[in-house]
Amino acid sequence: MVQMINSKEEFDAILNETNWVIIADFFATWCWPCKVLGPVIEQLAEEHPDVKFVKIDVDEVTELAEEYGITSIPTVFIWYNHEIKEGFLWANQKEFYEEKIQNAQNELNTPTNN
Repeated sequence: MVQMINSKEEFDAILNETNWVIIADFFATWCWPCKVLGPVIEQLAEEHPDVKFVKIDVDEVTELAEEYGITSIPTVFIWYNHEIKEGFLWANQKEFYEEKIQNAQNELNTPTNN
């Protein structure tokens, strides 16, 4: 399931409360590439229940768009360990995101030597 984010506070709470991989799709309702990417994100969310998927409308939650320097949409970020690990512009194919999700999960689950 993809969660629509309605405020900066809501998004910050998700970032602070989870150790999961988080995929954030910054979009706008009028954006054609965003409309192409939307169903891909929905399908990925169904296939990866262990990943948190969120959508942020840059026209509705402008504070987050500004905070993350969104100048092109769609922009997709991957978070884990409470930080952005990768970001991507435009709509990519589903396989692209599947590979990125797998890489993130592998890195998240790899023990570190301290």
